[in-house]
Amino acid sequence: MTKRTLYTMFLETVELHGDRPAVRFKLDAKGEYLSYAYREYRERIEQFARGLDALGLKKGDRIAVSSHENRVEWAMTDLAAQFLGLITVPIYGTLPAAQFGYYLKDSGAKAIVVSDKKLLAKVREFRGEAIELQFVVQMDGELTPLEGERLYGFEEVCSCGEKEGRDLSELQSINSSILPDSTATLIYTSGTTGDPKGTMMSHLAILETPDAVMAEPIVNIGDQDEFLSFLPLSHITERVAGFYLPLRAGSCITYSMGLSAFAKELTTTVRPTLILCVPRLWEYMYEKFNEQLPKIPENQRKIMLWAIEIGKKAALKRSEGKPIGLFLTIQLAIAERLALAKVREKTTGGRLRYCVSGGAPLDLNIAGFFLGIGIEILEGYGLSETNMIAVNRPGKQKIGTVGPLIDGVKVRIADDGEILMRGAGLMSGYWNKPEATAEAIDKEGWFHTGDVGELSQDGFLKITDRKKDLIVLTNGKKVAPQPIEALLKHSPYIAEAVLFGDKQPTVSALFVPAFDKLKAWASSQNLVAENDTALAGLPEVQKLFREEMERHAPDLADFERIKRFKIIDTPFSIETGELTPSLKVKRKFVLSKYSEAVAAISKA
Repeated sequence: MTKRTLYTMFLETVELHGDRPAVRFKLDAKGEYLSYAYREYRERIEQFARGLDALGLKKGDRIAVSSHENRVEWAMTDLAAQFLGLITVPIYGTLPAAQFGYYLKDSGAKAIVVSDKKLLAKVREFRGEAIELQFVVQMDGELTPLEGERLYGFEEVCSCGEKEGRDLSELQSINSSILPDSTATLIYTSGTTGDPKGTMMSHLAILETPDAVMAEPIVNIGDQDEFLSFLPLSHITERVAGFYLPLRAGSCITYSMGLSAFAKELTTTVRPTLILCVPRLWEYMYEKFNEQLPKIPENQRKIMLWAIEIGKKAALKRSEGKPIGLFLTIQLAIAERLALAKVREKTTGGRLRYCVSGGAPLDLNIAGFFLGIGIEILEGYGLSETNMIAVNRPGKQKIGTVGPLIDGVKVRIADDGEILMRGAGLMSGYWNKPEATAEAIDKEGWFHTGDVGELSQDGFLKITDRKKDLIVLTNGKKVAPQPIEALLKHSPYIAEAVLFGDKQPTVSALFVPAFDKLKAWASSQNLVAENDTALAGLPEVQKLFREEMERHAPDLADFERIKRFKIIDTPFSIETGELTPSLKVKRKFVLSKYSEAVAAISKA
C-alpha cells in the first residue's frame, strides 16, 4: 500500500473488474453509446501514454488538458499522465482566453490536450508567452497546424505510441518509481479573491476521499453502479468523487453530452445511479418540475403536492434526529404509492440512489424537496486545497449542514469562526507561491479555509459564510451576505444578488434579473420597454424588486435589510468574468466591474 498511486489504484480495479464496463461515451450527440471494459480501457490509456513518452514528455513535466465537455479522452489523458509521472493541469474550457493563458504560463506546461479548434485558438493567443509549451494535441476535428507548430491528433499520438514508443516494461519501471506523495496534479483555485493559484495535490491526498468513502463505507458503491459525469472534470468534486471514486469502486462512468442533453440523460437514455453536481443544477431540475405542475390535472396535482409535503415533513424530522411516528409513517407509505415513486421516475429516471451536491451552499427548500421525494441528496464540503472535508450520510442528513467529517480529517473552529482543516487530503502547497502557502497553512499545519462555520456537538459541520465576504457596517454590526442572497434568489425574478456595504451605514445590493421571467411579468402588466436596460429601469420593476425582497426575506434584522439597490441589465457569465466555472459569483470582480454603480448607491 505504501507504493499505491492513482494509477496503481486503477490497476487494482482492472484486476478485479477487468471485463466490466469502465466508461460509456458518444462520439457525437446523434451517435450510439460506445464503451470500454476495464482491460480495454487500460490498453487504450497505455497506448496513449506510450505516445506522450515518444513525443518527449518526462516524469515531472506538466501537461494541461481542456475540453468544453467531459469526455473519455480527458480521462485517458489524465490516467496516461499518472502512469508516466506527469503532472496534469486541468483548465476549464469556458475560461476567458486571458485566464486560460495564465494557467499555461504559471504551470509551465510542456504540452496541452484540447478538445477542438476553439480551444486551440485560445492556446494560440498566448502561445508566445507560454514559453515552456512544446506541443498541442487536439482530440477531434481537422488539424490545421501553423508554420512550425507541433500539433497532433489524439489518435495520431496513440499510433505514435504503437510505432515509436518504448516498451511498456520500460514505462512500468517509471511508474514504479512514482511515490504516493509525488505531485499528481495542479488544481487551480477559481480566483474569487485574486489570481488563481495552482494547488499541488499528491496521489496520497487525492486518494484520501475515495478510500474513506469505500472504507466507512459512506455509500455502498460497486461494479453495478453507473455514474453520470456532468460536472466539469476540471472541478475537484467531479475529479475526485466522479472520476477516481468510480474507478476505485469498479463502477461505470458515462460522459454527459452537456446541459442540453442532461435532462434526457438523467431520465431516459442513461438513468444513472449516482451523480455529482453543483447547487445550480438541482435548482434547474427543481424549476423544471415546477414549470410542469400547471400542466398536470388539478386532482393529480393536489395529490402530488400533498405527497411531496408529507415526504418533506418526514425528511425534516429525520434531519432533526426525531422519529417520524406511526401516523406520518402511514402517510408516507400512502404518499410513496400514490405519487412519490412517479415523481422520482419523472425527475431523476428512477434509478438514482445517491447524488452529491457541492461547490456552494444548497438551498434548504430544494434540499427538502429532493429528500422529500426519496432522493438521497448528500450535501458535502471541500476545497481545491483540501479534497473532501465533510459530507452528509444516507439516511443521516442534517439539512443546512455539510455533514460529519470524512475519516482522517480534523477540523478546528478559530476564535473568529473560521474553519481550519488538516489531514492527508490537504495540498502540498501552492505552485511556485511559497508566501501564499505560508499564509494559508500555519506553523501547526492547519489550513485556513476562509469559510466561517460551526461544528455541532454531534459532529455536523455548517458553513455560514466566507470570512472575507462579511460586511462590517459603520455601527459595528456584521452581516453575512450569502444566506441573504440565497433567500432573495428564491424569487423567480432574481437570478443573482450581490450584497455590499462594508464600512457603510446600511446594506445595499446589485441584482441581476431572471430576464425571461421578468419579461413575461412585464407583458402581463402591459409594460413596454425597448430593451433590457429600459426594462430594468422601469419604476414598476423597481417596485416589484422591493416587494420581492420583503416577500422572500421578511425576517431580517433591520441592519440586515437592503436599503438601496441597482438592477444590472446584463446577465453574469463565466466568459465575462462574473462567475467561476463552478458558477459561484466573483464578488470582488463584480463590485470592481460595477464600481460606478456601487459608488453612486453608497453616496445616495
